[in-house]
Amino acid sequence: MTTEIPLDNPRRHTTVLAATPKGAAICRRIARRQLAAWELNFTHTEPYYSALLIIAELAANAISHGRVPGRGFELHLSLTASARRGTTLRIEISDCKGDRLPVLPARLNPNSQSGRGLTLVNALADRWGTIPRHPNAKTIWAELDLADAS
Repeated sequence: MTTEIPLDNPRRHTTVLAATPKGAAICRRIARRQLAAWELNFTHTEPYYSALLIIAELAANAISHGRVPGRGFELHLSLTASARRGTTLRIEISDCKGDRLPVLPARLNPNSQSGRGLTLVNALADRWGTIPRHPNAKTIWAELDLADAS
């Protein structure tokens, strides 16, 4: 069975997903479809693939570290244009655990099976950070500056 994923406004997309492994997989699929609808896979190939990796990591963190039973997480994607930065792709993943803010590890344990997600986000994104959400939630955001397509 194939289900169609509706695409939002040409410059923004928001969806709420279950905080489960299936929800994270659907998040990745929605993001891939939305970014392709914006044609970033053709016009900005490297940021497109970087965005998909960032989204995968942040969605995995949301279901692993930000999960509250019975509550979901939110994906928000937007394209904005400014004179200073040009076009920017902003990725936001919001979860329901505002008491657990992510911290970039000072150094990685080479023997650890986890703990590399934020290091990857830090390496791929031009900027990233957290925003507290009322009453006890948080948003992790990452931005990618898109060079003008020639």
